[in-house]
Amino acid sequence: MNIQEISDLYAKSPQVAALVKLLEDKSVPTVFLQGLVASAAPMMFASAARRVSPMCLFVLNDAEEAGYFYHDLTQIMGNTDVLFFPSSYRRQVKYGQRDPASEILRTEVLSRLSAPLEGHPLYVVTCPESLSELVVSRKKLDERTLLLRTGDTHDVIQLERTLRDFGFTEVDYVYEPGQFALRGSILDVFSYSSEYPFRIDFFGDEIDSIRTFEVQSQLSRDKRERIEIVPELATLTDEKVSFMRFLPEDTIIVAKDILYVRDVIDRTYHDGFSQQAKKERLEGLTEMEQQAVMKELRADSMLISGARFMTDASGFRRMEMGTKPTGTPAATLKFDMTPQPLFHKNFDLLTKALEDYMLRGYKLYILADSVKQNERLKDIFTTLADEGKAGRIEFLPVDKTLHEGFADNSMPACFFTDHQIFDRFHKYSLRSDAARSGKMALTMKELQEMEPGDYIVHVDFGIGRFAGLVRVPAGNSYQEVIRIIYQNNDKVDVSIHSLYKISKYKRRDSETPPRLSTLGTGAWDRLKERTKKKIKDIARDLIKLYAARRHEQGYAFSADSFMQHELEASFIYEDTPDQLKATNDVKADMESRRPMDRLVCGDVGFGKTEVAVRAAFKAACDSKQVAVLVPTTVLAYQHYQTFSKRLKDFPVRVDYLSRARSAKKTREVLADLADGKIDIIVGTHKLIGKSVKFKDLGLLIIDEEQKFGVATKEKLRKMKVNVDTLTMSATPIPRTLQFSLMGACDMSIMQTPPPNRYPICTELHTFDKEVIADAINFEMSRNGQVYFVNDRISNLPELAAMIRKYVPDARVAIGHGQMKPEELEKIIMDFMNYEYDVLLSTTIVENGIDISNANTIIINDAHRFGLSDLHQMRGRVGRGNRKAFCYLLAPPKSVLTQEARRRLEALETFSELGSGFNLSMQDLDIRGAGNLLGAEQSGFMEDLGYETYQKILNQAVTELKNDEFSDMYEDEMAEGKTFTGDDFVEDCAIESNLEMYLPDQYVPSSSERMLLYRELDNIQTDADLDAYRSRLVDRFGPVPHEGEELMHVVPLRRIGKRLGCEKIILRQGQMRMQFVSNPMSAYYRSNVFDTVLNYIGHNPRTCNLKEVAGKRMMMVTGINTVGEAVKKLREIEGFKWRTKSEERRIQ
Repeated sequence: MNIQEISDLYAKSPQVAALVKLLEDKSVPTVFLQGLVASAAPMMFASAARRVSPMCLFVLNDAEEAGYFYHDLTQIMGNTDVLFFPSSYRRQVKYGQRDPASEILRTEVLSRLSAPLEGHPLYVVTCPESLSELVVSRKKLDERTLLLRTGDTHDVIQLERTLRDFGFTEVDYVYEPGQFALRGSILDVFSYSSEYPFRIDFFGDEIDSIRTFEVQSQLSRDKRERIEIVPELATLTDEKVSFMRFLPEDTIIVAKDILYVRDVIDRTYHDGFSQQAKKERLEGLTEMEQQAVMKELRADSMLISGARFMTDASGFRRMEMGTKPTGTPAATLKFDMTPQPLFHKNFDLLTKALEDYMLRGYKLYILADSVKQNERLKDIFTTLADEGKAGRIEFLPVDKTLHEGFADNSMPACFFTDHQIFDRFHKYSLRSDAARSGKMALTMKELQEMEPGDYIVHVDFGIGRFAGLVRVPAGNSYQEVIRIIYQNNDKVDVSIHSLYKISKYKRRDSETPPRLSTLGTGAWDRLKERTKKKIKDIARDLIKLYAARRHEQGYAFSADSFMQHELEASFIYEDTPDQLKATNDVKADMESRRPMDRLVCGDVGFGKTEVAVRAAFKAACDSKQVAVLVPTTVLAYQHYQTFSKRLKDFPVRVDYLSRARSAKKTREVLADLADGKIDIIVGTHKLIGKSVKFKDLGLLIIDEEQKFGVATKEKLRKMKVNVDTLTMSATPIPRTLQFSLMGACDMSIMQTPPPNRYPICTELHTFDKEVIADAINFEMSRNGQVYFVNDRISNLPELAAMIRKYVPDARVAIGHGQMKPEELEKIIMDFMNYEYDVLLSTTIVENGIDISNANTIIINDAHRFGLSDLHQMRGRVGRGNRKAFCYLLAPPKSVLTQEARRRLEALETFSELGSGFNLSMQDLDIRGAGNLLGAEQSGFMEDLGYETYQKILNQAVTELKNDEFSDMYEDEMAEGKTFTGDDFVEDCAIESNLEMYLPDQYVPSSSERMLLYRELDNIQTDADLDAYRSRLVDRFGPVPHEGEELMHVVPLRRIGKRLGCEKIILRQGQMRMQFVSNPMSAYYRSNVFDTVLNYIGHNPRTCNLKEVAGKRMMMVTGINTVGEAVKKLREIEGFKWRTKSEERRIQ
């Protein structure tokens, strides 16, 4: 059922009727709502809003409470009539930094209050800090609001002038509030009063349509009839008033504890501005200017005191929903409710409690965010009932959730939430997240963009410098090409259809620029050949191993038991789709006869370990033993803890082996292992030593395989021929590499970050002892631990001394890469066991460690790290279910390079884990893939640049299949497997003198054209192509003819490749198709080629087959546009079915 139905239920109840009466009765100044616990308050007020339309201001005790309250209201009422008024005090006022995301939400509230919608309720949720800041007066707001409606006429030039006067800046693409862009008849504006920017489409001077659009994709969302454009209000310093004065007179203030609110406002007022903000503002000003700034920086100009707040608030009616009222209320409304009890995942306790409620006649509602969760609960209840452990429990699943469940004793009904039953963290989302993502999108885009002067690699010519997009005459028309400059100023022009041959040159963080290749010397080709030979050696082994494994028989595990369900349901986070798919793949592999060999890849913290735990438990349920192999002692201990914790309620014994265990203990463990008393053993490479004997090994789990030495890997190879193997790796293995290794093992990739993680609160500061001491003290006050990263070993001791001086009771440890491994290991183990509070280290010492108690990370000289490094380091904290903090210390923004400043700002605004970071993986790729293929390969990767290396890898694998292993194709063909040209051809190149490009009047910026070309280059299916076309229309208007032709190239290349063409040439009304160049290839014995021959036989007038210089090609006449060429290829491809049926008729 729907959560709105519960709200309807309440809207009819006597309690809400009484609440409605009090909301309407203006003669009762103060009301105390007694017994509103957990999420009952948002439920009552949301239900009341169905009968009256009050204007309420909800003041909760802190920003987090307010966030959850807002989330609950929006779950029931949607977000048109519920607004959030956040505090920008901490960043904007105290530290003097801009905070556009909070600014948008604050402005949106002010705009709505100044022009309320008739007949609508308006609920504003806020916290004390937000009320302590002064806001613009109504008069000022009205002066600076621009109202636009569809059908109005406006002079575009005049509009542009108004926007400039308001302080908007003109840019190419709008990605931040306060910007606008004009392209032809389309005007994009990002107003401070809306979380999405507006796209205004003019027809002449008339506004034709207004729609909002997404910053990241720049695509439209929904249509609007009227909009208000409001500039940044935070910069206005005169005529500010208290927020209370801005509210309409009939507002009702609903608070938990009004005196607490007053105290917080007072404290904020006395805190005022930090020294840092004052220092930054006053730097380099004259004395007169300094006096003006000091006047601005008086607390009175930005904040209000507690006493003034109480005076302003006394004019409004007030409702309190705390535990006890302030003073004597004029009326008290009692509710009989109790909060949801804590079950801590104890299902016996839960079923007893629920049965008890059912006996007393309560109806049970269980609220969950996903249908899947409710199904899991149902399964668990059913199995428990079937086994006679509990009675039948009937509950109504509800499809949205609140923050805290409650039982209403007067109704009688229970509204319990599923995240509380499973002890999961529940996340709320505020609307400002959308505004923050824009900056991230831009940073990511810049990483991909190619600017003139960047180094790029062309597969056939080597490393050169990008000189931009150029238009060159071709026949009687023009074409757009990419110009690359090589040694001795040689130039190469590359057609935009072979963009896939180009990639940005990326290498390790060495600052020295690469050497440009010299054309015509063959050095580049020799390098490519050497690399190819090495790759072929590796690939040969893999293909042989794969062939051997195909004929092996392994053990087939039985299907899931109820214990397996229970284990999976008790996972405290929600499963991500990738995680679910990986789990199901692994289980399916285990249940089949063939030995499993699966690689699970995913970033740190994306839930790989959980997949391993589930697989291990499945094996243990069939009384098979599981060995978990890890590279370091620290990781062995950590995995041992994780496995023990997850499996503590199940009849499974977990133990570990590593050099940290005493000899006696080791002997005991080995004996138990041989007797089969231990189900799951975690260990370092000791596990594959001669002394270790298993009774019945069923599953081998290898973590971080790339860190093991060659000898270990050899032993593993022998071990894993008929044992199910699951390998895990945090190194994101790039997509193309995957496909080439695809032959050797199955892959599961985890790219989605887990949903219910706390966002990491990220702040940017200059190196300031106060900030550091505050951060460490706060973390220690909640018994947490702190990482302090500093990239220079030399000044670690002086930093340690400074921390000890300012935080005398902190226990500080120092760790860096130059220490002996044993010492370092001991320090990390001690840190894991809470022997220290602060770990001072160079870039995090051990990559895989996961210490859930360390929730603050301070990064010194953050501007020296790359985006991906910073992200990796930040991902170390926020693993538990506590709020995590990340402090980036860097010099003042004014002295940083623009790039560093952008990077840090992006990180600061983008506090969520995951999503946008698939791109920063590009930097990580360089680290990862080298190890995967052995040490000598990483040297090649340096020389070739990363993506080029992958391309060569693909070529090598295709060549191997065509030459040495062509008998494998033959066998598979004999088995009846059908092949398409894809299996024989690397890619299909296009040459043509037709006009195909995006004109610069259509897409003005050349770097954007380049991105669009690259995107087009990667499109695989027709559906994607249609989506791409509609995106272009949405952003730039109707697509011109040249653009349409360009888009036809995609299907042309794809079908050409399926037919086995290596190259297609379109010239002078003729199309030439070159087939696979190796005349002995199995391709010429495949069905695809038969189809082509049949087609030529049936159409001798327009087609013929020729061999020119040893290359077989097919000529087709009468083809004048790319569209026609595509049509012709589709015709050839679809031809075979007719011939088959004809043959049947003949027979």
